[in-house]
Amino acid sequence: MGLLGLASLSLFFFQLVFLGMAGRHWGSDDDREIDRYNIHDQIMDSHVLSAKPKQESPVAHGKGAIDPALNVFFTLDDLKVGKRMPIYFPNKSGDHSKSPRLLTREQSDSIPFSSAQLSHLLSFFSIPGGSPQAKAMEYTLKQCELEPIAGEARFCAASLESMLDSARDVFGPKAQLRVLTTTYLPNKKMKKAGDDPLQNYTIMQAPKRIDATRVIGCHTMPYPYAVFYCHSQAESENRVYRISLGSGGGEDGWGETSVEVEAVAVCHMDTTLWDRDHASFRVLGVEPGSSPVCHFFPADNLVWVAS
Repeated sequence: MGLLGLASLSLFFFQLVFLGMAGRHWGSDDDREIDRYNIHDQIMDSHVLSAKPKQESPVAHGKGAIDPALNVFFTLDDLKVGKRMPIYFPNKSGDHSKSPRLLTREQSDSIPFSSAQLSHLLSFFSIPGGSPQAKAMEYTLKQCELEPIAGEARFCAASLESMLDSARDVFGPKAQLRVLTTTYLPNKKMKKAGDDPLQNYTIMQAPKRIDATRVIGCHTMPYPYAVFYCHSQAESENRVYRISLGSGGGEDGWGETSVEVEAVAVCHMDTTLWDRDHASFRVLGVEPGSSPVCHFFPADNLVWVAS
């Protein structure tokens, strides 16, 4: 990567850190924090269903009672202008004051990151054992210690430097890297919608496919500082799209619709080997291998692509 590309990525991560996008809110007082990341497993793991959500709620598409946070899946047939569907985008309010920050490499390297050191880490961060925060830390450490499956690259990163190094290891030292993320465009309609993360959205413009030879998805994990869990499948065909969404018009009575979310989505073209119990099949009502499965990324997740 050239100096210009590195400078662009550095500026991007400066925005992540100081605009509060790098990391989910930390400090929840109930076990729903863990539930959210169990749902994360269902959304992001292609082959293993790690856990099922404990609470189920009805969703707008009428395909049964499931957790609203699973309303991120869609099919290639949905990628057309005017298509309207319920989508779950967390924390659109922009209040990231409690979001963990991304550390420097020097800072992250000075702190142990191992489930074997959990007791020491809980003491270091003054977190009571057995608390929801302690359970979340243990969950993250164990997820980051899992061995990759065949054909998969997997790593966790707590600094820009380590993420760049690991991405280069996956893509190769000469690859041209890009980082994509979902962005919210605040307006009066979004303020009127409040913080409700599940809303009906309409595709406003023709989706734009992003050229990419390989994709790395990086997802924020619950931890006292920002930790990204990143993974990529070498032999799996994936397509990356940028999709302009608006929530006005239709039955909500807000009148004319404007673009409110510039969303990043990935479509997995071959789901033949996926677990039959994968959450996407329940949401979409399809079978493994019968249809590509696509999903949106929330704003605090990253998609690395190389060309």
